[in-house]
Amino acid sequence: MMKLIEENITQTLDEIYLIETLNLDNKTILELGCGNASMTKQLATNGSNRKIIACEVDELQHKKNLNLNIENIEFKLNSAQDIKLEDECIDMIFMFKSFHHIPYDLMKKALSEIERVLKPNGLVYISEPLFMGEQNELIAMFHDEQQVRIDAFEHIKEAVESEQFKLFREIFFQTEIVYENFEDFKNKQMNQTYNDHTITKQLEEEIENKFNSFNDGEQTSFMKPFRVDILQKI
Repeated sequence: MMKLIEENITQTLDEIYLIETLNLDNKTILELGCGNASMTKQLATNGSNRKIIACEVDELQHKKNLNLNIENIEFKLNSAQDIKLEDECIDMIFMFKSFHHIPYDLMKKALSEIERVLKPNGLVYISEPLFMGEQNELIAMFHDEQQVRIDAFEHIKEAVESEQFKLFREIFFQTEIVYENFEDFKNKQMNQTYNDHTITKQLEEEIENKFNSFNDGEQTSFMKPFRVDILQKI
């Protein structure tokens, strides 16, 4: 039974350890919504004989990624709902915190595209942050993703219920996130291009007060919860 939220998460890990339990060597891997390629780099350099195709829709970020120049990564300016690749050419697809960024009416199309490019029995690994926890409370003050994350989950669940994919595994875990101070939080979370609105001085003060309520203005650590749905092409 698939679940949107798990209240009692006991497993704390760095996501890369979870990923490396999958057999990724000698595979062609597609990452959709690669962002600044932090996960991409780990995927590319951890094992052996891996070919990574990393797609991003943000042109500015894509240009930065091209400068990375890692030989087994090919960066493409490409969305999940229109993957410029031939049918059944990919062993494994990863989406880290990116499925909920797909526009609602294109989520179905994205899942069809994922199915199309995956080889038979290929897997898609979709990792989504949960709308819960203290770090989430802070971020929701200026960027509330509750509805889009529900929408993302409903589409993934429907893809399994309609037997477009088989649920291979659903995993809940949490990762520790550390900020040196409020300035660090602001740089990493508030100065992002995708935030909904300009943050007023007053709102920023409210966020800072809330941030400092979790500590004494020093280094702050949060447990950030995630759900991973690994789906298999039937």
